[in-house]
Amino acid sequence: FILGETCSALLLFISIMTMFMSGVVAIFEYDLKKIIALSTLSQLGMMMFSISLGLYELAFFHLLTHALFKALLFLCAGILIHGAGNTQDIRSFGGLSLNFPLVTVCMNLANLSLCGVPFLAGFYSKDLIVELACQYSWGIFVLLMMFICLSLTVLYSVRLTYLSFVGPYGGGTSISVCESDYSLVGPVAILSFTSLVSGPILSWLNFPAPVLIFLPVFLKWGALFFVGVSLLVMLSLQGLTYSYKWGVVSKFSGLMWFLPWLTGQGFSMKTLKNA
Repeated sequence: FILGETCSALLLFISIMTMFMSGVVAIFEYDLKKIIALSTLSQLGMMMFSISLGLYELAFFHLLTHALFKALLFLCAGILIHGAGNTQDIRSFGGLSLNFPLVTVCMNLANLSLCGVPFLAGFYSKDLIVELACQYSWGIFVLLMMFICLSLTVLYSVRLTYLSFVGPYGGGTSISVCESDYSLVGPVAILSFTSLVSGPILSWLNFPAPVLIFLPVFLKWGALFFVGVSLLVMLSLQGLTYSYKWGVVSKFSGLMWFLPWLTGQGFSMKTLKNA
């Protein structure tokens, strides 16, 4: 029993730090595919966080809903990269909503679902994990870190949307004919529909009885409060988006807290030099 509690606490700490690290790194990242990959890492941390609390069925439920809107996000990113001259740098995008109106709507739908906006697919699993986690007595630090990680998800999602679709033109090429290819936009339209209806349908299939949760009012509204505040903060900071040159902080985040070098690159470089 003691060993199980220790493993759960260790998994809880690793999952929270994974969510926090991937969220911070995504804010400083300009590669479109890397931002989406880091958001996937963040949601995997959310699933492990749910498992550390003993919510195994809920982690599987979040896996299913996340698979649908994340597949939509990757497909939209592929269309944008193909239509923007095979570039992945979001600084060269800007104003793509004029040339890609359908992809803009679908990608923003996936981003909103990722942020846990009510009544989209991600809301039904993500909000349930947050509310059930608030019932556990892990302490204020765990709850605060969980809400901060939720805020980071909103921050990099809004930043991605602004730089890609709303912000000023970045100077890259743009081919709007991509949306006339039904082999590209067909799967996107289907996944957009699933991102709208899969949340309640999968919830009814996985949980035949409704989950009863008793929380204080400030915790019940905590997730929506942090999502709203994060949205306002990032919208107010969009003028600083192009000046993210914070020296050591930017380099530290851009290199993923030196984890690639610590886990593999440092050892392989040393080995190759000695070979």
